[in-house]
Amino acid sequence: MAARMMALLLSLAGALPAMAQESAAGATPVVDMDAVVVTGVQPGPGMWRAVRDGHALYILGTQSPLPRGITWQASETREVLAQAGAVLGPPGVTINADIGFFRGLTLAPSAFKAMKNPDGETLDEVLPPEIYARWSVLKQRYLGRDRGVEKKRPLIAVYELYKAALKDNGLREGGVVGPVIDKALKERGLERTPALLALKIDDPREAIADFRKEGLKPEDLACFSGTLDIIERDLPQIVARANAWAVGDLDALRTMPSGRDQVLACLSAWTRTETARKRGLVDIDARIRDSWLATVDATVAAHPVSFATMSIDELLRDGGYLAELQRRGYRVEAPDEYEDDEPADAPPADAIAPSPL
Repeated sequence: MAARMMALLLSLAGALPAMAQESAAGATPVVDMDAVVVTGVQPGPGMWRAVRDGHALYILGTQSPLPRGITWQASETREVLAQAGAVLGPPGVTINADIGFFRGLTLAPSAFKAMKNPDGETLDEVLPPEIYARWSVLKQRYLGRDRGVEKKRPLIAVYELYKAALKDNGLREGGVVGPVIDKALKERGLERTPALLALKIDDPREAIADFRKEGLKPEDLACFSGTLDIIERDLPQIVARANAWAVGDLDALRTMPSGRDQVLACLSAWTRTETARKRGLVDIDARIRDSWLATVDATVAAHPVSFATMSIDELLRDGGYLAELQRRGYRVEAPDEYEDDEPADAPPADAIAPSPL
């Protein structure tokens, strides 16, 4: 439980798509949805390809959230999965607290308490009045009379609000790409190649106790108010981005704003805690990147065809993971750059056997 609680705090930041701009002072009227969420069978965006020494890594750019009513057609991805010698997940982090099952159960009450504000405070007591006023409007709309959420830490509370807003607007996190990959792996008896940065907390009980004492920081407010911006103003943009992924419109995705700044703002709400610093949980973003790239190098060297997933925001970002792969000697091509021009040193399209799935 302690490990899961710490992992949750690290993952919340990456889960927020954050199309927010600078936070506006005072309450902002909620923007009603004016975008239609696509439904039915959709093709998705295709895959990026990174080639080195005749071996190819196919990278599917994922998007969260996605339209609730779509079915991903995924034939191209199934073909690659049928041939891939290894399947990697996206860059991320896993925390191993090295505790037994029964000891973990004894930590559960402390972990749940750590997700609440210190000293039993409620959100109206810890947030500035103008920010709490904005929260109240959105909470009433999407969470109703849920009183329990008022006792939770701002980062936890605002994420619950965000998830409720997505559901209300026909969007969902997960359930589209993952099942396709899981089915292909099961059919082949193949396990995912671990690609996450592995961190360890030697003192989970003490870590939870330390975190429970931590109060509100500027980073918490930046994450909280930025996420309110998303819910108030940017849901139509999120729907547009989800639709663009579903129909495979890369040109539209390239013109849409990145959410990286807000993701980093929310991540810093955890990494700048004293609890994290005491345990060396710093520079997480760079360490995740280095861990993933090292795994990619080893995997690609070992297999003619490999497959991985990564946020499409990251794939479209200048100076991101694709730039790092290029610096390591890979030739990187977007889906619309290699479909009609198969490079000589990459596995040709007809060498990828059709999947029986």
